[in-house]
Amino acid sequence: MEAALQTAYTATDPAAKASGRPWFFTRPKAKTGLVSWLTTVDHKKIGLLYAITALFFFLVGGVEALLIRVQLAVPNNTFISHQLYNELFTMHATTMIFLAVMPLSAAFFNYMMPLQIGARDVAFPRLNGFAFWVFMAGAIVLNVGWFTRSGAPDSGWFGYAPLTSVAYSNQFAGDSSTDLWVMGLQILGVSSVIGSLNFIVTIINMRAPGLTMMRLPVFTWMTLFTAFLIILSFPAITIALVELMMDRSFGTGFFEVAKGGLPILWQHLFWIFGHPEVYILILPAMGVVSEILPTFSRKPLFGYPIVVFSGAVIGFLGFGVWSHHMFTTGMGTMATAAFSLATMAIAVPTGVKIFNWVGTLWGGQIITRTPMMFALGFIWMFMMGGFSGVMHSAAPADAQQQDSYFVVAHFHYVLIGGSIFALLAGIHYWFPLVFGRMVSELWGKLSFWVIFVGFNVTFFPMHFLGLNGMPRRTAVYDGNMGWNSANLIASIGAFILAIGIGIYFAVMVYTYFKGKKATGDVWDARTLEWAVPTTPPPEHNFHVTPTVHARDAFWYEKTHAKEIAEEKAKQAQETEAHGGIHMPSQSWFPLVTATGLLIGGLFFTHHNFQGAIAGGCIMLLGILGWAFEGPGGYHLHIHKDGSVTGGEGQDHANH
Repeated sequence: MEAALQTAYTATDPAAKASGRPWFFTRPKAKTGLVSWLTTVDHKKIGLLYAITALFFFLVGGVEALLIRVQLAVPNNTFISHQLYNELFTMHATTMIFLAVMPLSAAFFNYMMPLQIGARDVAFPRLNGFAFWVFMAGAIVLNVGWFTRSGAPDSGWFGYAPLTSVAYSNQFAGDSSTDLWVMGLQILGVSSVIGSLNFIVTIINMRAPGLTMMRLPVFTWMTLFTAFLIILSFPAITIALVELMMDRSFGTGFFEVAKGGLPILWQHLFWIFGHPEVYILILPAMGVVSEILPTFSRKPLFGYPIVVFSGAVIGFLGFGVWSHHMFTTGMGTMATAAFSLATMAIAVPTGVKIFNWVGTLWGGQIITRTPMMFALGFIWMFMMGGFSGVMHSAAPADAQQQDSYFVVAHFHYVLIGGSIFALLAGIHYWFPLVFGRMVSELWGKLSFWVIFVGFNVTFFPMHFLGLNGMPRRTAVYDGNMGWNSANLIASIGAFILAIGIGIYFAVMVYTYFKGKKATGDVWDARTLEWAVPTTPPPEHNFHVTPTVHARDAFWYEKTHAKEIAEEKAKQAQETEAHGGIHMPSQSWFPLVTATGLLIGGLFFTHHNFQGAIAGGCIMLLGILGWAFEGPGGYHLHIHKDGSVTGGEGQDHANH
């Protein structure tokens, strides 16, 4: 084993090699194969790792949803047990929110944002890799219950007290699914906060020359706003999870009434995170749509400053509306009125964005390619979810619809009709850039229409189910309740939706292997990620760091080609005069450190504190190795003919 690991490494710093530093503190040589993916610090590879993992869990969450819909297709069904139903609806929501939509947004952040600002990588490449491996650790902890006797978490993705107390959820002593849920979310929070800090520093400090803040692409702006929302909202859920962990593991009474605790305290802490979380999920989607609409309308985004500032206002107001989830808890008339008005107010900046998108389409030369169709589908579906959301801002209406299937319809129109439609649009839009292949328009449009029809057939009837009194989180209903037809239609729609998603991803997989080759700017796009010298982009992104002259930077480059070519030639000479392009080296230590966190978390949830300490020691050793490894790297040299020389094992330098 030692010999095998030794062959995967090489000392990149001659001074370190001469000092006899052991292989553990040297860097991996391999730039291809499995080792390159395990040790990568390249923001593009990390983005792909997030995307692959998120899409896998998206399919897992979809299977969980189909099982739920099979159970509800007919009354008095015994297809699955009540216990399994509780586990499925808990893990479906948890998976879709934390393991699918959030990491898929992070995939776009990682891959596209540095390209859009003209950077070589993110500010802290190894920390970026660590954030991904921590995310993987959290995902494993959340799902490991499926393979143990405790089963998966079953208290709902919201974890309301006292459902999460030992008395209600500890099915087997020392093997509790709720402990896994608590620990998994805490680990995922570490990943999200680390990644967000990295993105903020990157956007603030690593923009290309001339790229002022008011020239940033809207997607980069939404990345920035989302990162701030994560940093400001996650402390609340972290506090709540730590208190719940203390209640369960050490007998404290934060949420235990018998010990003087307050169950409603959990709801306040959870929703002051949970409502900004809605915008953490939707702002990236708004950013994607704001890039696609101008490209396929052949005109600049209408009201760019207003779109940007409305995003900031959404983020700000998102922290002042959390208790509209709690209108039925008896807060009192003053609090209810205040949160009701704030909820109505937050509809204004959202509506402003929609008017800006319509203004972008108005008078444009609209080209209905597949990404554009998904983007337009996003606007329609998100508006539907928004209308029912405004209904919930009225406390009397909310009191009638609370915990009914009307609410299920509402948030699925926002999060699937909104986030997922936009993210599917983004995958289709940037696929030629990332993989150098063009997706078939025929099959792409077919997948859109099947998904669109399946989605509406599934969730639109749920509005009527909710108004007719069907409660959420109910595994069985009687045939005399009047819910039979709508439930059957919704279940049929769920399978149509699944077929559409299956077509979409089958087409993407086929395109990856057999699709038509795509080179360069296939959409006549406007932002800098399309200005890379090759598709897929090289590891260093740009031969020459671009200089930005206008808000739509790439459109400007294409209309001032001669001027830009002369500018780049001069910059290339200056880059070579300074020793070429410096790139960060690969590292094992982000993976090692995250593995220690995973081991410690798993043992802690099973109340094995010796194992938890062992995991902590592994994590500390990883951090120590990370520090001793140093900030080494290597240089690349770009020649006049566009060829690249140098790389790992050559031209090494420490800075």
